[in-house]
Amino acid sequence: MTPAQQIIGADWLAKAGLRPTRQRVTLATLLIGDGQHRHVTAESLFATAKKQGETVSLATVYNTLRAFCDAGLMQEVTVDGAKSYFDTNTHDHPHFFWEEEDRLTDAPAEELVIAQLPDAPEGAEIASVDVVIRLRRKP
Repeated sequence: MTPAQQIIGADWLAKAGLRPTRQRVTLATLLIGDGQHRHVTAESLFATAKKQGETVSLATVYNTLRAFCDAGLMQEVTVDGAKSYFDTNTHDHPHFFWEEEDRLTDAPAEELVIAQLPDAPEGAEIASVDVVIRLRRKP
């Protein structure tokens, strides 16, 4: 990680009012230091950090990703009700889930049309609509 990438990571944290601890800056830099959006799991981010020689525990990665989501820097996308992916693109958009690869990618939002949603039950309001389109390769 270059010093310029670390500055990008630290600025990203500052924008959300998060204290720039060493571990947060490290993980933020891995996530957005090159200016690209990422879809990661806690395990994949942990593996990337270890590969780069960073000392961070898996529990810290989980806690940091949760803090990033709570601060609005990332969104959590749940697949299968159990596996969570974390997306640095916080704008509303659909996702493709590649089943054979356990991989999440953005789907083109401009091609998605939702004609109508059901009314929310009495006393409730719709907070968001998550669209995950599951894909598998054709035989």
